This record gives sequence, structure tokens and C-alpha cells, in this order.
Amino acid sequence: MKKRLFAEALAKFLLGAVLVSLFVFLPAGTLDYINGWLFMATMFSPILIIGIILLRKAPKLLEKRLNGNEKERSQQQIVKLSGLVFILSFSLSSLDFRLKLTYLPLTVSISASVVLLLSYALYWEVLRENEFLSRTIEVQENQQVIDSGLYGTVRHPMYSSTTLMFLSIPLVLGSLIGFAIMLIYPFLIAARIKQEESFLSENLSGYKEYLQKVRFRMIPYIW
Repeated sequence: MKKRLFAEALAKFLLGAVLVSLFVFLPAGTLDYINGWLFMATMFSPILIIGIILLRKAPKLLEKRLNGNEKERSQQQIVKLSGLVFILSFSLSSLDFRLKLTYLPLTVSISASVVLLLSYALYWEVLRENEFLSRTIEVQENQQVIDSGLYGTVRHPMYSSTTLMFLSIPLVLGSLIGFAIMLIYPFLIAARIKQEESFLSENLSGYKEYLQKVRFRMIPYIW
């Protein structure tokens, strides 16, 4: 199983790295794009490390994270729209660099890269706490409601981490235009959360009670 899982994970990692690099460097028109290299390093190094750890320690969880095939049509649309937002944000950020439409100091990009790494740390903690975590909305066999750790503070810490992650990316790339495009992403996540909570309330025992216990969805004391 591990050999097959390793091959699948490696193939998706390499494909993702190649595609993202194309979206970043082709619009920039050059490889001499320090923000682009900073982004690639801070984006894919943690993915590689987390993937290796999961392969060794939690292969079943890794397998779940590799499966992104949503069954619900509405969720498929949200996933597709999210992908479009990512592509536009990455590409327009790089085009912004090429045309010099907006400017952010390198210190801002470095600070944003630190935020990106911190979001990966949050992402890892969520993976550590929730063995049932899947990329699709579903109820798994013997699944239980997790209400401790980060899940005792917000209902969807994974979405909190990914939102922080993706909002920081265009800033790493040095573009306010890309950041403006990426502001669409939190609204897509909000729509996904609404449907996910409705599904889990109906299909996962104890989830309705969890909604009453933990009031905030993504941001403590705000939403």
C-alpha cells in the first residue's frame, strides 16, 4: 500500500509544483523573480515535509487528503471556482510584477512568507488532531465529532489555516492585484461551510450539539 501511496503522492506533488510554477513564472516572463522563488519554497517545502510524515505515520490520512473528488454538484462548483481564483491570483500577481502595476516592499513579502509558514503549522496541528479529516464532505465509518484542541475554539480550523495560507500567497508574490482577487476565496469557503455544517448535522451523531458548544466557525470571537 505504501509504495502505491508514495507513487500517487509524489506524482501529485510534482504535477502541482510544475503547474503552479507555470502559472507563476510564465506571466512574469522571466525566472529572475525573487518573489516567485520565495513563494515556491515556502509553499512546497512544507507540503513535502508533511507528506513524508503522513506517509510514515498516518498513511490512511494521507490517502484521504489525496482524494479531492467531491460528490455533491454544488461542492464541485465551489472547488472549481476556488481553483479558478487561485490561477487568476497567481497569474495576475506575476503579471503585476512584469508590468510593475503595484509595488510591495520585499519586507512585506518576507513577512507574508512567515505567515504562510505559520499557516502550515496550523494546518499540521489540525491534521494531528483530526484523523477523520478529508478533502471531501462525507461521514466516514466510526467517525466521531472532534471538539478538543483547535476544534474547541473554532469549528473549522482547517479552513482557517487554508484561508490564511492563500491570502498570504499574493503578498509573498508582491502583488496587491493578486491579493484583491484572492479575497474572493473566503466567501467561497463560507458557502462550503454552510453546506458542510448542514450535511454533518443530518448525518454525524453529536454534530448538532457541537454547533451549540462551539459558536465560532473560523475566527474566534468574530465568525
